Amino acid sequence: MSESPWDQAVRLTQVAMRAPQIKRFYRTAAIGEVEGGYALLLDGRGARTPAKNKLVAPTRAIAEAIAAEWAGQGAVVDPTSMPVTRLANSALDGVAKTLAETRADIVSYAGADLLCYRAETPEALVAMQAAAFDPVLAWAEEALGVRFILSAGVMHVAQPERATAAVRAAVEAYESPFAVAALHGLTSLSGSVLLALAVARGAWSAGDAWRLAHVDEDFQIRRWGEDDEAMARRAARWVEFEAAARVARAV
Repeated sequence: MSESPWDQAVRLTQVAMRAPQIKRFYRTAAIGEVEGGYALLLDGRGARTPAKNKLVAPTRAIAEAIAAEWAGQGAVVDPTSMPVTRLANSALDGVAKTLAETRADIVSYAGADLLCYRAETPEALVAMQAAAFDPVLAWAEEALGVRFILSAGVMHVAQPERATAAVRAAVEAYESPFAVAALHGLTSLSGSVLLALAVARGAWSAGDAWRLAHVDEDFQIRRWGEDDEAMARRAARWVEFEAAARVARAV
């Protein structure tokens, strides 16, 4: 499978931010109002992304979150502790140049949305999925004005064109590279564009949505126990998801 524009942008940003590690080179991190939004200021000077674009956020809330990440660094700058900064870099260096492609990638999840695929057995998992997924589907049907088809097992089911078109219209309403980057993060990390829209619109909290997206995994954990490496990966992905939720709502 070829790499999507979003995945390429994220990969390039991650490579650039993996360093080598650098010592903290600034004393203060603040924000300043500039044309187009709010800039990150390190010792009063405007910061830039790995691709040398000006690090300017569209809202004060996002800029303040970025500045807080930089202010919270110790003697060594640790990019892994700055999820909002990483998202901003991806938005400015990648998504801004591939808005249409990134939106299309988000919409593609509508064809295999996590919420629409249900287990046939065991009964306990079937009930857990219904309790978790059905309320979000009901919200999506009301918010988008279309009904989505469910599938049992692993068989693919094509959604009606009206449903796909409604998702496309909802996604295309997001114009800011920051909003699109955040929505893509929510979608790819959860496996559900419907859940991503619910979080972005404030209908579901990030924490509740994250638990919902892991119903199947949590069911298996109850049966077989936790895997330390898998849980560590999940914790790292939660940090990204929560940051994307904050940005999506702040734009």
